[in-house]
Amino acid sequence: MANILAIVGRPNVGKSTLFNRLVEKKQAIMDNESGVTRDRHYGYGEWNGKKFTVIDTGGYVEGSDDIFEGAIRTQVKEALEEATAILFMVDCDTGLHGLDQDFANVVRELKKPIFLVANKADNQEKHLAANEFYNLGMDADLFPIAAASGTGTGDLLDEVVKEFDDEELQKDDVPRIAILGRPNVGKSSFVNALVGKERSIVTDIAGTTRDAINTRYNLFGKDFILTDTAGIRRKTKVKENIEFYSVLRALQALQDSDVCIVMIDADTGLESQDMNIIGLAHKYKKGIVLMVNKWDLQEKDSKTADTYRKFLEEKLGPMSYIPVIFTSVLNKQRIMQTLELALQVFENRSRKISTSKLNEIMGKEIEHYPPPAVRGHYIKIKYITQLPTHTPTFAYFCNFPQYIKEPYHRYLTNRMREHFDFRGVPIKMVFRKK
Repeated sequence: MANILAIVGRPNVGKSTLFNRLVEKKQAIMDNESGVTRDRHYGYGEWNGKKFTVIDTGGYVEGSDDIFEGAIRTQVKEALEEATAILFMVDCDTGLHGLDQDFANVVRELKKPIFLVANKADNQEKHLAANEFYNLGMDADLFPIAAASGTGTGDLLDEVVKEFDDEELQKDDVPRIAILGRPNVGKSSFVNALVGKERSIVTDIAGTTRDAINTRYNLFGKDFILTDTAGIRRKTKVKENIEFYSVLRALQALQDSDVCIVMIDADTGLESQDMNIIGLAHKYKKGIVLMVNKWDLQEKDSKTADTYRKFLEEKLGPMSYIPVIFTSVLNKQRIMQTLELALQVFENRSRKISTSKLNEIMGKEIEHYPPPAVRGHYIKIKYITQLPTHTPTFAYFCNFPQYIKEPYHRYLTNRMREHFDFRGVPIKMVFRKK
């Protein structure tokens, strides 16, 4: 990535509010509670014809023993290394803070363009009070702004984009793979194991990941985006606003994805909430891979995997087309095969079958078992074609489409899966009058 703008500072100065304004959507979770943002969060902005990547970071706290604040410091330092330019945010409401002084020492060492952004300067009095931040001794211009209303952000961006190149920012027209599941099944550990560094903060505490975290990844010459999401629990279990928004972001990531890797814990198996997540992915016609994690903790013999797979297929019922893979993220067992499988499912989802091949193969199946007659009406399917949609959709043209019942619908779907590789992909069939 080129043209990277990192927004950094202590907790609760409004970094996520400014991030959302720059990317022009509510992508990062905002709350008055300190420490809401934890991982690095990426988005795309544009100003005066120049496109750039924006990084939102967690609040930097020096010398804290808190497990999250230590991990956030690592994430912030990663963002500072990646950045082309840096927005060091402070808060006009609370004034100059000791944590600002500590972080100024960190930022001062960088040989990069730094802009001192005094947020919450939403009246003339606070605008003048922002001058106290010159006491930080930063070799940087001061910009009083109000991120919530947008006041002053235009003047700031006018100066920031002078540091950027005119090169075109690459758009994310690559496969998007979302990693979904209940809290604490190992989603963030999976992403970290793949990218080889701590892209997402990992702890034993459920709910560590809050935002949906995108990571660009390359495997065997194929580019794609991995999205780590917050754990999704039942509505009745969600008590805090932050978790509510985390779940919303996870569900949005599901809708934006091409393939969903649904991760479950081998110990607890397929629970009702897992079925809800899989059901949503099926409803939105996403490719699906079922990843059984912590397989290393199971007592096994030669039949354990087959028995477990049959048990899962029975629970999945009509969604038993979903491939299952047994993994151990901790031991890095079959994690690359999981990604390969997800990419194969993406290809299956994009598969196009010629009309001649469809009619030749499925015509024989229909001839072998034609649709049952209804009220004396004999149903004759004339021909089949694949519709030009993002997901596999097939139109069957016949004389009485209204009389084709669900059992025959399932028969055609099963025969279609036997002859063509649509593993992990929902198939849609429509019956039209000819």
